[in-house]
Amino acid sequence: MLHIKNLTAGYGKVNVLHGISFDVNERECVALIGANGAGKTTTLRCICGLNEVRSGSIEFLGERLDGLSGHAIVRRGITMCPEGRQVFAEMSVVENLEMGAHTRNDKEQKSDVEKMLDLFPVLRQRAKQRAGTLSGGEQEMLAIARALMARPKLCIFDEPSLGLAPKIVEEVEQILVRIKAMGTTIVLVEQNAAMALRLADRAYVLEAGEVVLQGTGQELKNDPQVSKAYLGY
Repeated sequence: MLHIKNLTAGYGKVNVLHGISFDVNERECVALIGANGAGKTTTLRCICGLNEVRSGSIEFLGERLDGLSGHAIVRRGITMCPEGRQVFAEMSVVENLEMGAHTRNDKEQKSDVEKMLDLFPVLRQRAKQRAGTLSGGEQEMLAIARALMARPKLCIFDEPSLGLAPKIVEEVEQILVRIKAMGTTIVLVEQNAAMALRLADRAYVLEAGEVVLQGTGQELKNDPQVSKAYLGY
């Protein structure tokens, strides 16, 4: 579904990514793990059209994405649940959900809002509440639901557990399991490497803008280098 080949990107005169390559197959969950500064978020931003691709290519369902605008990429079926939630603080929960469907022109947005409120009952309780007044966990649920409102073929999650209490992290993990079961392909960047590898069909380890290891989630969980660097044992 997603094919990234020799991707180079960065900021100013500095390259952050140095020719990374990886693939994502339909209905897979693929995780990118690595330390801060490894290039994980830059990779996601390139896929979503938010960072310029300096060289290499990004293909989605056989079509080149590099060079397309962010909204054009959303129309092709890719959405991102960004790091730090980034909900529209002054808008209500329902208005945030409606914003997630802004590229759609069908007549099913209202029914999809109801589906999201069913999937995330806490959001139904807060439907008319301003998003900025929600707890961190509630905002994460809203950010996930807003991303799903675009009916994506591929949904990208950037640090969904960041700053959340352990109990809420468990809820987020179960939500991602459900989203994958619905048939949505997932790319996951997550500092909680143990959670990422539990969820991942396959995973890639990034260091200093390069892919240094790859394998199934279970293979990397059992890899001594990964367990020492990212899993703490």
